[in-house]
Amino acid sequence: MGSVAGPGRVEAWSARPGLDRAVVQGFYDRMRAVAPAAVGAIERDRAGDPGRRFADTACGRLVRSLDDAGLRALGMWTHHWCLRFYDDDTRVGRRLIGEIAGRAGLGWTVDEVRWMLGESYAAPPTAGDRFALPRSAAGELDAADLPEFDAGPPGAPTGYDAVG
Repeated sequence: MGSVAGPGRVEAWSARPGLDRAVVQGFYDRMRAVAPAAVGAIERDRAGDPGRRFADTACGRLVRSLDDAGLRALGMWTHHWCLRFYDDDTRVGRRLIGEIAGRAGLGWTVDEVRWMLGESYAAPPTAGDRFALPRSAAGELDAADLPEFDAGPPGAPTGYDAVG
């Protein structure tokens, strides 16, 4: 669960037009930096009380400890993890993504959104909410930057469970 695919898997999962391999490798390097803390927080929250306020969870403490770039990396890692292990118990991860998707102004880049979209398009249809984080992140960008993606009408729900 804790690993993020390395360079050998980058082409298979992320070879989207316009994404340079070095840029994608940079995403994986950033995700690897947050992965151990993310795994630990998710596991602690899985074992804890699911009804706790997010701020009182291990994931909530992790989110508070990160700057915007760290939150983007955490969101990308968690998005990647949830799509890879969708048949597993991903409720805690999906809650974490919902919290990150609900934060405005994280400074998402076009390449980050394109990478997440590639992951989402490659995910099985059973992962019905697979577009929620990229949709939320795309909402911070100029629509001309992502002509192949319709982020929905203004005011459309962007929470992790809102897309499906």
